[in-house]
Amino acid sequence: MGRKILLVTTDQQRYDTLGCNGGTLARTPVIDGLAAHGIRYERAVPQSVVCMPSRATILTGQHPSTHGVWMNGVPLPVDAPSVAAELHRSGYRTALVGKSHFEPFMDPFGRFTENTLASGEVWTRERPWNDGTVGPHRGFDHLELATHGANGALHYARWMMLEHPEGMGMYYAPIDADFNVNAAGGGDTDAPQVKANPIPRDWYHTDWVADRTIGWLDSLEADDDWFCWMSFPDPHHPWDPPESEMGRIPWKDVDLPAGYPADRAERERILDEKPRHWRLWYDGELVSNYEAPRDWVPASLTDDQVREVNARNAVEVELIDEALGRVLAAVAAKGWADDLDVVFTTDHGELQGDFGLLFKGPYHVDSLMRLPLVWRPAPSTGVAPAVVTAPVGLVDLAPTFCEIAGLEAPAYMQTKALPTDDADAAERGNEWVLTEWDSELFGVGVHLRTITRDGWVCTAYQPGAVHDGSEGELYDLEADPLQQRNLWSDPAAAAMKADLLTDLWANQPEDHRPHLQVEAPV
Repeated sequence: MGRKILLVTTDQQRYDTLGCNGGTLARTPVIDGLAAHGIRYERAVPQSVVCMPSRATILTGQHPSTHGVWMNGVPLPVDAPSVAAELHRSGYRTALVGKSHFEPFMDPFGRFTENTLASGEVWTRERPWNDGTVGPHRGFDHLELATHGANGALHYARWMMLEHPEGMGMYYAPIDADFNVNAAGGGDTDAPQVKANPIPRDWYHTDWVADRTIGWLDSLEADDDWFCWMSFPDPHHPWDPPESEMGRIPWKDVDLPAGYPADRAERERILDEKPRHWRLWYDGELVSNYEAPRDWVPASLTDDQVREVNARNAVEVELIDEALGRVLAAVAAKGWADDLDVVFTTDHGELQGDFGLLFKGPYHVDSLMRLPLVWRPAPSTGVAPAVVTAPVGLVDLAPTFCEIAGLEAPAYMQTKALPTDDADAAERGNEWVLTEWDSELFGVGVHLRTITRDGWVCTAYQPGAVHDGSEGELYDLEADPLQQRNLWSDPAAAAMKADLLTDLWANQPEDHRPHLQVEAPV
């Protein structure tokens, strides 16, 4: 038998939501325990700060420019490279339970495989692979899928419809009647995308994902090697955890986050130092992407709304931690614990009040770009616990899974496996990480290219709807950890900016050909 692999992802989770990363709001003893006995990464960076491009990077080991999913709404080709296919080919049993989001959810005609599995009462379908062969969809012989509520065509929605139809309407409706992201408020503070949800906890999608993961593990033979991607839809908005759980963290007792200047004039001064689209969105004058409600004006955000959103988010994080604990207990009961590698991370972060903003978008700051990442190698390997301060990326996960399985990473993967300590990082050449953003929506184009290196984050803007290509952002993370002072035009930082830009443009990944098209809003 070889090592088993459990990849645990959440959706839209900040670095500072975990206790092991200094978080003080949510209690996360299970993940903290993995970090204490494993490797915690201080600077894990996504290659995109939105769902579909970032998840495609995890699966393919490629940057968004190369795999072609350049924004939400662009489906990953069914024959795209896949680490799950590599593992399946080598004899691993493979599953993805929870949120996949390699394809758009808005799919009324059933064009995309992942939206047809539940109605067909099947776990996978035979599809072409990137090497010209045919195998289970994206290399997974079991897909059991969910998203943020009980509507739609996925397995969780079907389960709710069949088992608990009275719960179908309990969730917040993330899309409004005009097929825009819903701006309606709720909860105690009328915060956007918030609702007091009466759903029982054991019907909620977090516990369902854990239950179905355990169910799949129960179907395996004792000597099977396996790769399971357990993907929780939370703590992505809407923020509507079971109301029965909200007593854990009374929102009125929550401190305002450090990245949220309570003084309005100070917030707006900070925004005015950044490229124009920051302030334009804050004032409700420009919607540059489909990641936040079109009809919500961030300048209307109140202190109490920030508190309530943060409290609800933290409750969702606690429920995920507890669900993961149940899955790990099931693994231990089967005698697999000593040979299990666990990787915990997310696809991107959440603004969550920073700069007076919520949600996500073309904003390359730590709120969205500094991710929780913990790798607890199989105890049988004897890998020593460590903290890695060198920058790493989600693009490094696919080659890491190959290394765990004893496979050589295929040539299409663009980076190396994760380092196990800083000395290993230096030997592997972990010096910089790239992030990109492209969006074209509502006639508004935004295009960013970013490098994280040597404690700096440098973002160059390409021409778009409100940018002429001369703009940028430059932050010294040690001196300005909240990224509130943009040094792009500071003469004292000119040499560092020039050096970072040279590295940025010299290392751009290969572009996918042909250019893929947006096929649905999300």
